[in-house]
Amino acid sequence: MNETNTLKNPYTAISNNKIEEIKTVAEKKRYRVAIYCRLSQEDRNKKNKEDESESIKNQKIMLTEYANSNEDWDIVGTFVDEDWAGMNQDRPNYNKVLELAERGEVDIVLCKSLNRFTRDSIVVEQYVLEKFKEWNVRFIGLVDNTDTALKGNRKSIQINGLTNQWYIEDMSDSIKSALDIKRNKGEYIGSVPLYGYLKDPNKKGHLIIDPVASKVVKQIFSLYNQGMGKTSIARELNNQGIPNPTEYKRQQGIAYKTPPNKLGTQWKYFSISDILGNEMYKGNMVQGKYGSVSFRTKKNKPRPKDKWFIVEGTHEAIIDIDLWNSVQSKRNNNYKPYKGGKIGVFAQKCKCEYCGYTMKSCKSHNDRYLRCPTRQVNKSDCIGSFISEERLKKTVLRELNLLIKQYLNVEQLEESIILKRVRSEKEQLQEEISQYEGNINKYSKALKDLFMQKVNGHITEEEFISLSTELRKDKETIEQQLIQKKDKLLELSNEQETIKSKKELLKQYINVTELSREMVDNLIEYIEVGQKDPKTHKKTIKIHWKI
Repeated sequence: MNETNTLKNPYTAISNNKIEEIKTVAEKKRYRVAIYCRLSQEDRNKKNKEDESESIKNQKIMLTEYANSNEDWDIVGTFVDEDWAGMNQDRPNYNKVLELAERGEVDIVLCKSLNRFTRDSIVVEQYVLEKFKEWNVRFIGLVDNTDTALKGNRKSIQINGLTNQWYIEDMSDSIKSALDIKRNKGEYIGSVPLYGYLKDPNKKGHLIIDPVASKVVKQIFSLYNQGMGKTSIARELNNQGIPNPTEYKRQQGIAYKTPPNKLGTQWKYFSISDILGNEMYKGNMVQGKYGSVSFRTKKNKPRPKDKWFIVEGTHEAIIDIDLWNSVQSKRNNNYKPYKGGKIGVFAQKCKCEYCGYTMKSCKSHNDRYLRCPTRQVNKSDCIGSFISEERLKKTVLRELNLLIKQYLNVEQLEESIILKRVRSEKEQLQEEISQYEGNINKYSKALKDLFMQKVNGHITEEEFISLSTELRKDKETIEQQLIQKKDKLLELSNEQETIKSKKELLKQYINVTELSREMVDNLIEYIEVGQKDPKTHKKTIKIHWKI
């Protein structure tokens, strides 16, 4: 009987062996787990900034216990980003987890919930649903039941991601509106007060004078008014051992980022310049100089001055109006002239390649030089850059002549093509504008005729209203289209003039033999100057052209 069964099923024994082999392999399979925790706001119970918040501790305990309850899971690491927003993609440990996943060093990413990993629907789609699948990585959000291994869970994850993002968008708009209302009232909304002031403990949003820092502010204004330059003031304050605003706030225990090196604790040219131009020191509240690029990032961009929030007389002034006006009068001359009143060819145009600060002019043996202001204040802060103005003039002049020659050769070809296209489009637009104007005249005549028919009793009041309404709508539509066509025609005319004026601008500088301030202003954004290249022994000069 057994023999007969064996003959009828010759693969039974082999199949059973195969099944056992598969089971054995499956039992040996271990899953590498990366635990990720995040908290966007500091736990108020933290005693020190370096301490770990209770929320992070609880997340760790919960996720570790869950991972350990799965016998085939091995925790390869616990990654924590504290005080980081869920929309921020620059989180250090978040990026470490992504790197491990991409390299195939983890099989599971375990979080408390999807919004701990990210609140950005784009990241949910790009990484959680696509890249993780490509990398054979399973994502699990414990509390909200997010699990990419479950079939039919994709839409739920997408909806969850969108909901998290909508929450951030709505919260961002609400916060912005609330803050704008406070700014309009002249209430200070910054987390850290301006150097020279303190937050009033008795009145929220109000500033009071800091008796220590305000003396330094007064000293800066006084020295500048006496004729001392900004770099000299910075050097004087550093020699006196006075900490710069960042270091002062850190010493006072105000929550502030610790400077990464000694360079961050020194007074510099631009620190002095910012203070001298800040209206808040004369008692006006000035806020909103920078605006966020998007709710997705904390990056800010400068806003035009007409978008700033300026409210006069909101707090006590450190600088009286006479001193303020005297200093501003001196500052309005943006460039410090040489003796005789002549402004340097490269004034405010050259930057040190290493620290990024604008190079300052100096004189030695009747020759003028440009040097790094940071190194001038403190030699250990920057390796510095140094170049003679005469040498830089020759370099820029040579590069300018080469550039103009190359540019005009290409421009000549492009100009003929572009201008031909512009002329063709202008002719077509002018024909269309004539047609639209003719149609508008027809509609105007039709409306007059319709009115006369009503007056003469040829049509009823109701018929007149119905027909005239329709005619007016058609006429308004054509009038709007006519405005658009005229705007487009104006744009083409401006484009045509721009092409011509640019060519004329370059033509006047062909084969120039001497560099002027006007040429530098018109053609150059800025110039970066470095030290000699050890291989070529040539000084590195990078010219950023406007064209």
